[in-house]
Amino acid sequence: MNQTVSDIVRYKLIDEDTVWMNGWYKGLEVIGTSYERFYDWFEEALDDYATAEDLFRLKRYSKVCYFCHQACEKILKALMIKKLKRYDPIHSVAELLRRLSTILNVPEDLITKGEKLDRYYIPTRYPNAWPWGAPYKHYNEDDAKEALSYAKEVIDFAKREIKKNT
Repeated sequence: MNQTVSDIVRYKLIDEDTVWMNGWYKGLEVIGTSYERFYDWFEEALDDYATAEDLFRLKRYSKVCYFCHQACEKILKALMIKKLKRYDPIHSVAELLRRLSTILNVPEDLITKGEKLDRYYIPTRYPNAWPWGAPYKHYNEDDAKEALSYAKEVIDFAKREIKKNT
């Protein structure tokens, strides 16, 4: 295999020593960065939100919550790339909003909603995040409705900001 793509950067294989170390591959050379790919992040965010809506119709509530988080994380990364010319490899919706608030008027209640969405990143997927049961057993229709609503607010905010000065 000559290339592998991570969510952070595209790498070119230098040698067979691809030991995972501190979140980065040893033996790989960076050949392209995520900050060059604003529109890809934007489109993927919208696709994740559409996936969440589809999963809601299937009553897959934990997955709805997870994809709402993903949609928000990705659209905020697109916004950060567009406005700050910077890519931050973090996964917190609230923290991305806080970082954007250094140059944009981000409503405080949106950051609070981002904190709620952040709760859907790990526990929606991993059984060891819960004292008992598979993650999907811990989420219901109300959780999914709230996640969809909060995600729509974050996405609408990001879309408005992206359209400004474009």
